[in-house]
Amino acid sequence: MRNALVQFPGHRSRDDERKILRAAIRQLERADVYLGAVEAMELNDVEASRAVRRLLADAGSLRGYLSELRARS
Repeated sequence: MRNALVQFPGHRSRDDERKILRAAIRQLERADVYLGAVEAMELNDVEASRAVRRLLADAGSLRGYLSELRARS
């Protein structure tokens, strides 16, 4: 995926698009693990906990959307 960031989207093949989407999905899966770890730390702060839950939900939604997009390509 080292070339994915330097290529313009219009120049990517269908296979490259699928690879890029898969890489993005993997990154979001990793983010989910890290955010889960932060959530488990019990920060004793309502706002921080709320923000972590919101980030987890947003990352999950984006991961689902990218998975659907990848399945359609």
